[in-house]
This record gives sequence, C-alpha cells and structure tokens, in this order.
Amino acid sequence: MHPKSLFSLIFFLVFFANAKAQMITGVWKGRINRQKVELKIIQNGDSLTGTSYYYESARNYRRYSIKGFFDQRNSEVVWWDDQLIEEKNGVLGTPGKQALISHADFNCPGGGKMLLNGKAGTEEKPDKGPVDLSKTDRAVFNDEWDFILDNYLVGGNDPYLIDSVGLIAFQQPVKAPEPAPPVVKKQPAPPVAKAPAKEKPAPQPKPVPAPVIAVAKPPAPVTIGDKFQVRKKVVAKEIPLTGDSIELRFYDNAQIDGDSISLFLNGKLVFEHIGLLGTPYTIRFAIADLEESNELVMVAENLGTIPPNTAYMVAENGGRRYEARLESTEGSSASIRLYKEKASPATASPQP
Repeated sequence: MHPKSLFSLIFFLVFFANAKAQMITGVWKGRINRQKVELKIIQNGDSLTGTSYYYESARNYRRYSIKGFFDQRNSEVVWWDDQLIEEKNGVLGTPGKQALISHADFNCPGGGKMLLNGKAGTEEKPDKGPVDLSKTDRAVFNDEWDFILDNYLVGGNDPYLIDSVGLIAFQQPVKAPEPAPPVVKKQPAPPVAKAPAKEKPAPQPKPVPAPVIAVAKPPAPVTIGDKFQVRKKVVAKEIPLTGDSIELRFYDNAQIDGDSISLFLNGKLVFEHIGLLGTPYTIRFAIADLEESNELVMVAENLGTIPPNTAYMVAENGGRRYEARLESTEGSSASIRLYKEKASPATASPQP
C-alpha cells in the first residue's frame, strides 16, 4: 500500500473511533433510582430516542421506549420512559414498575470514559433517585436499535431510518396457522377369488399445500411535513415588518418537559428538532428575503410529558417588541403572520 494511502486509512480509523466515542448516541449502563439499567440512546437532530431496560437479569426486566432531547450548549441530557414495550417477570418481582424522567450532565472526564450523572424521578417527585451511567461497547440486550448504533456514522443517523426502526418494537408478530393434517384414504381390500387377483397400488394421499403466512408491513412513518399539511393553522399573532431584519426567540412556556417543534415559512420547512428550554432558541430573517405577506407556522413534533406543546415567543423588529403564547396539538398548529407595513391590511395595526 502507498504510504499516503496508509496514512489516510489510519487517520480515518482514528477519527471514526474518536467521533464515535464522543457521541451521546450509544449504549449506557449503570443505575437509575438504584435500579440496574441498560440505556440505548440515539440522537436524531436535537431530539433523542431509543430504549431503556430496567433489569435484574437477562430474563427478568421491563423495557420502555424513550424520548428526550440533548442541549449541547450546556451538555444537559433529558429523557423519559415513554411506553412500556416488553415485560419478563422474575420470581422476586420485576424492576422498572414506574416510568421515570431523568436529567443528567454529559461528562467526558478523560481516558475514553463518558458519564451521565444526575437525578431521576416522576412529575410528583422529580428528585426521587440518582442517575449514574457510563458508556459501554457491550450490551446485555439485543434489539432493533443495534443496527442504528453500529452504523450511526455511516448512514444510520438518517432521521427517516431512525423513525422507521422506532416502529419495529411495536409490531405484533403474526402467528402462522397450524398446518392441516394430511388426508390419507383407506386402502381397499383385495377382491375374493380363486385365482389370485393382481393387487392395485394403494392410492397416495394428495399433497397439502403449505399455509400462506401473512406478514404485517409496518406503517410508513408520519413525517413532520405530513403533520404540517393535515393540522389546522390557528393565527396567534400578526407582526408588521420594518427595517432590515426580525429576530424571533422561542422558549418553553411552562415547565420544561421535552417539547420539540419545527417551523415552516410560507409552506417550506426551515427549522426542525427545536427543543424548547428555559434558554431561548433564536432565529433571524432578513426582511429583504421575505414576501410582502408571510406565514410562519409552529408544528409540534411531540407534546412533551405535559400536553399540549406550548412555546413563549418574543419578536423584535424595528425597535418594537412583540410577545405571544403559541400552542400546538395533534390537531392544530400555531401561525404567525409577518407582513411588510406598506402592504399591511387596513385592519392591522402595530402592537406595542
């Protein structure tokens, strides 16, 4: 091999291994609320998905699907047990009886070690017990997420692929029908005669066709574009535009519970996987790039742990400040009308 090619290969392998080691995506083991846990986290934009196993052994566990988000600005990881998928009971009872919400700091102390340390609990008792997890390459449980984890840096991080794999755990296996027993006819008795008659060969049973097993196909994942199309748009604010640009800041309106949104401008997706936090998510639009009249729609990607999905928006333009509470549900999306003042409707007036 040419020395340059060998150097490039070594550089790629080192880079790949280092990138994989520094990701929140992976297998985490340790304890949550003093229970043994194996957690598989997959990052999908700003959101997290995957699965959690609360276990005593490989034959005694409860498994949940998880949802959450990762704030890379302060390395905060938040996830919660969303739906119970599987349960295998042991003699002394099965752990994981109560779904938990976990808050942890993502730490890399060095030496290839990665930690998640924080608190876990419920909405009533948010600090019920500690979170103490470390990243590992060895998993106790094998499931559908292993393919994504093994190929995350080489195409496995595709959002549509992640959404599709997330549906596999909820597909019920189709039982094959019992095969019908073969039909065997009785062999006729030989005729009675003085001279021995030539016996006819016994008829053979007709072959029974193998049963046809119907395999259920998983439904196509619902995209954020589908949600934008079918949900009703409810106008929450009208903002006149002046000057060169407008700045919009989005916060969680109440308790931070994992709300995530996407934004559509004039029917086109412009921002997605925005996790709503106590700190603002800021976007800016140049006025020259906007139409005379524009529609900005907030679509809920999820409803968090406390529906509906609500955001507090602050807009600043031309020295004026505007505020609005935006609400998005499974049936409706919040809409903001942005119009240039020279083309404003007669009924619209600037809001202080």
